[in-house]
Formats: sequence, C-alpha cells, structure tokens
Amino acid sequence: MPTPVAPLPEFTHERVSTVVGERSGLTITVALHSSAIGPALGGCRLWRYPQWADGMADAMRLASAMTMKNALADIGAGGGKSVIALGPDDQLDDDRRRAALLDLGDLIETFDGRYRTAEDVGTTEHDMLVVRERTEHVVGLPAENGGAGEPAEGTALGVFVSIERVVEELFDSGSLVGRSFVISGLGQVGSRLAERLARAGARLFVTDIADAKRAVAADLGATWIAPEEALTTEADVFVPAGLGGVLTPAAIATLPVRAVVGPANNPLAYRSGAEHLAARGILYAPDFVVNAGGVIHLALTGEGASPAEIESRLRGIGDTLSEILCTARAKGVTPLAAAEALAVERVERARAGRLAAV
Repeated sequence: MPTPVAPLPEFTHERVSTVVGERSGLTITVALHSSAIGPALGGCRLWRYPQWADGMADAMRLASAMTMKNALADIGAGGGKSVIALGPDDQLDDDRRRAALLDLGDLIETFDGRYRTAEDVGTTEHDMLVVRERTEHVVGLPAENGGAGEPAEGTALGVFVSIERVVEELFDSGSLVGRSFVISGLGQVGSRLAERLARAGARLFVTDIADAKRAVAADLGATWIAPEEALTTEADVFVPAGLGGVLTPAAIATLPVRAVVGPANNPLAYRSGAEHLAARGILYAPDFVVNAGGVIHLALTGEGASPAEIESRLRGIGDTLSEILCTARAKGVTPLAAAEALAVERVERARAGRLAAV
C-alpha cells in the first residue's frame, strides 16, 4: 500500500513551483505565499519526506506562516519558503548537496526577486554561499562574507522575551527564577534559549533526538529526559524547539503545562489545536510571533542597522505578543486568532495600497 501523502494546505499562494533539479535529481519547491508587503523572505529547509508531495505541502504551509511572521515583525517583507525534499532512500554526499543548492538557486532566480531565501532546518549560512552562485536573492550569508551571519541568537532572544511576557501573564511576574520548562530540541536556537533560561534561574528539562546533546544538559545543570517524555513531563511551560506538528489532539489532551511558547514552526498538528489548548487553560503563544527574531536579524542587518537597534527590535517581539494577548482577552478569541487577524489586516492594507497605486 502506498504511503499516504499529507493533505495540501489551502492554496492562497501567489506562486508555487516544484521542479526536479537538473544536477541533483532531487525535488525542490519554492512557495511564494505573498509579496504584498514586499519581496518574500523565508529560508530553505532540507529534509527527508515520505513522498515528494509532502515536501511541497510543507513548503506551502511554511510559506503562509512566513507571511504572518514577517507582517507582524514589520520588516517590509512578504512570506515564502523553499524545500529540498530527500526521499526515504536518497543519499546526500557533499557533491549532491552542492548540486541541490545550485538547483535551488536556479529556481529562485525564476521568481525575479519576489522571493529571497536563507538558512533553515537542514541548511546553514555556508550553504547560502552556494545558492548565491546562481542567484543574488539570498540573505544570511556568513558574516565573514559580508552577510548577516547566524540568525539563531536573534531567534532565541525573541523567544526568551516572549517567555517572560507569558510568565508574567500567568503569574503576575516575569521572573523566571524557579519556573520550570521542558525544551524539546537543542539545535542552534533551542540550545541558545536553554542557556538564557538557565542564566535566568529557570529549572530545565531538556531533550533532543541526538543523544550527543546530553552534553548541553550537563553543562547547564538541566535534567535530561527521553524525547518521548517531552509531552508528558510536568512543567510551567512547554518549549517546542524542533520540528513542527508535535501538538496533536492526543498530545494536547494530556499536556501537563500552563503554557506553550517555542521557536518551532507550526507546532500545532492542526489549527484547531489552539482552541483545544485554550479549553484546557493552556496559554499558547503563536509560533510565528515569538520566533520572528531570525528574520528581524536578517532584514535589519541587511539594512545596516546597528546592533543596539537590532536588539531593541528583537525585544519588541515581547511588546507585539503582549498586544496580541490583550486583544485575545478583550475579544474572547485565542491568541492564534488574534495574531492572524492582525497579520492579515497588515497584508490586506498593503495589497489595497498597491492596487490603488496602479
């Protein structure tokens, strides 16, 4: 029996292109969701999928989330995403990886500047140098090559200030001393966030699918738990910091926390998960609000902003989240619904302005 393909998201995109790379033979998708506010910005994910269409669907979902993220981050950018999809049996040595990145650059070039890529899960700032050989529409190059460098620190700071706001919402104090957190995923962002939380006096339960990450737990004095325990360990806040889709209906039904705040894209397996969390009294901070630090870092560095200006904007993510939580309370809706409404309002205002100028 064939492996079922994930259902495609609603097609509200301006353009979605899927090709088989001439050099690599891998399936590559670029999904441009919206360029109403400005040229789309969203990274390239290199990941393994059951079927090529799962990679295309992932790109489409992530692209629409980037529209929301970039609108709320107020960086003058639309939303898009690219995915290099590895099949279950595909092997990726250095030569084929380089070939795939060159193929990606060729595809991006056909979008005539309406989509810019950067690193994402499975790719690095150094990979972007390879993409740059085929197109100029790349951000996040290594700092030594004149680029913005690694954006993970900016993402981690944005999530950290968001956690402070959520803790203040729950406990009338933003102090993290003695508050407990489960961090699922200790990659570039998760490990940096764990360090910040540890310095703030938080109690940490951490895990990762890579057992080598136990060393991070030891360095921080955190408690290591098995990956399957991330959704069952009692804590004040669950921090999804790996891949998305972990908050299924079954997981939400027994999730033993007061809030969910994390950098992972699309942690909700279904949009209805926001209502399910609210029904259980669990505060959900929308991912595309709290994890916008990376795109803010990339965009503002490219504009020549000073480190102080960038940090101020990163800390402003907390203000945006507070506004959304206040609106959600006042209107009796979930924070997800309030965040989406604000983002859509900004996109539609920009689209209307463009049309009026024609």
